[in-house]
Amino acid sequence: MSRIKTENPKSKIQNSKLFYWLPPLTWMAAIFFFSTGSFSGERTGSLLYDMVHWVFHDLTYEQFRPIHFAVRKVAHFTEYGLLALMLFRAFRAGNPLRWRWSWAISAWLVIVAYALLDEYHQSFVPSRTASINDSLIDIVGGTVALLVLWLKRRKG
Repeated sequence: MSRIKTENPKSKIQNSKLFYWLPPLTWMAAIFFFSTGSFSGERTGSLLYDMVHWVFHDLTYEQFRPIHFAVRKVAHFTEYGLLALMLFRAFRAGNPLRWRWSWAISAWLVIVAYALLDEYHQSFVPSRTASINDSLIDIVGGTVALLVLWLKRRKG
């Protein structure tokens, strides 16, 4: 009696590089879209102000400005933190090892390059301003995410 070897379709998908690279590439496309005029400070400010003002009726726009600034900077930090984790996963590509510095450094280098390119892109968008400070916030967000992952993997 001969056995027919069947391939697990799930493992074939997980062995595909696309399985690991599609999430960070999709997220990078989203970040690129976030850098367009559609997500300029003016547009996000008016939308967010309406939402916050609905809850806090007495809030003036001047009182709201620091909140809007903080939300935008936290968004930079978070979007690049998520990207760093997705990139680490892509470089790891299903390897049973939990941590390699080469994966983290590769992810970090992509974060640095993409953060700088993102601000460069914004310099061509009329309703946006490029800021090295935003790039630094992006890089710090990616760095913190990788450090938290390293600490978690080290303990577990």
